[in-house]
Amino acid sequence: MKVGFLVSSVSREAGGLFQSVRGLARAVASTNGSVRVFGISDEQSAVDLQGWRPLSVETFRPRLRRWGYSNQLMPAMLDADLDILSAHGLWKYCSVASHRWHRRTGRPYLVHPHGMLDAWALQNARSKKRIAAALYENQHLREAACLRALSEAEARSIRSYGLKNPICIIPNGVDLPELSASNTKAQSANPRTLLYLGRLHPKKNLANLIRAWSETSNFQSGNSERWVLAIAGWDQVGYESELKGIAVGASVVFLGPQFGADKTECYRTCDAFILPSLSEGLPMTVLEAWSYAKPVLMTAECNLPEGFSAAAALRVGSSADEIAAGLNQLFEMSDDHRTAMGTRGRTLVAKKFSWARIGKEMHAVYEWVLGAEMPNTIRV
Repeated sequence: MKVGFLVSSVSREAGGLFQSVRGLARAVASTNGSVRVFGISDEQSAVDLQGWRPLSVETFRPRLRRWGYSNQLMPAMLDADLDILSAHGLWKYCSVASHRWHRRTGRPYLVHPHGMLDAWALQNARSKKRIAAALYENQHLREAACLRALSEAEARSIRSYGLKNPICIIPNGVDLPELSASNTKAQSANPRTLLYLGRLHPKKNLANLIRAWSETSNFQSGNSERWVLAIAGWDQVGYESELKGIAVGASVVFLGPQFGADKTECYRTCDAFILPSLSEGLPMTVLEAWSYAKPVLMTAECNLPEGFSAAAALRVGSSADEIAAGLNQLFEMSDDHRTAMGTRGRTLVAKKFSWARIGKEMHAVYEWVLGAEMPNTIRV
């Protein structure tokens, strides 16, 4: 079975899609599937292509960069003689290319929206998405052989959009890193670090996080432990300057973009992780934090209710006051309590979010689309 993976960017510029699509492609390849990856080149492609090895990845120079259009993409996809195509993300030329490939070959494709049909996401840049929906995206979605949801919540969002296609519910995954004695700081080390890592974008709700952090400063001053909020990530839509203005006078540090070994070091040396997002598909950063056995604070919109059920995460709301309440709860925990929470997160990842398991589930869906028995991940 020849499987194609189509994504607008194969580099860190794709945000969480870089990790999730790369991980899924590798996992599918490990099930004896033949995988080829197609994407649009950007400034980071040359560096990040190395991270896809040993997969076959082809990138193409864009003519309209923001839309991700390249006239070289379609010929390459047709020459690949694929049996099935997995299209990742919405609202760009890749959706048009996926649909045209299907019409030209008569072969099926799957669409992975990655949270882009959630209510908040649809309201963001609403007018542009309505135009794209009318011109090409709705038809692309309706003719997909299957839509992949990362969670039950995303499956509900897909249905709310009006789509009636079969849906497979298969989450993102993560690799478990080796943990060493250096994974955690000495118990007496101060200050403690609460880490946020990801895009600096309004969707991530970092302004309210910083406001909440300032509200907890009086609490911290009377506590034996001191905490610093470390914000690691790359700026989008000029959001970083707004955040730095809000953070004046607070114990907040901006680390800038963190990748590779620097990103690993952030996870290894932090004491807890937070993601106060207003909308997510299924965030890779939470899975990564758990893989390093870190306790997590997150909103319900992160679509990982398993974390709350397993007592691996604290639930916070999206307002500054609600986030502050969660922060105070974290600060009041003992070291042993925080350590146990992080350990439960790592156990959860090992059981439910391993790439080996997810690769087999995705491979079974491809086989079903091509005529095999329906797997239990499918909702019709």
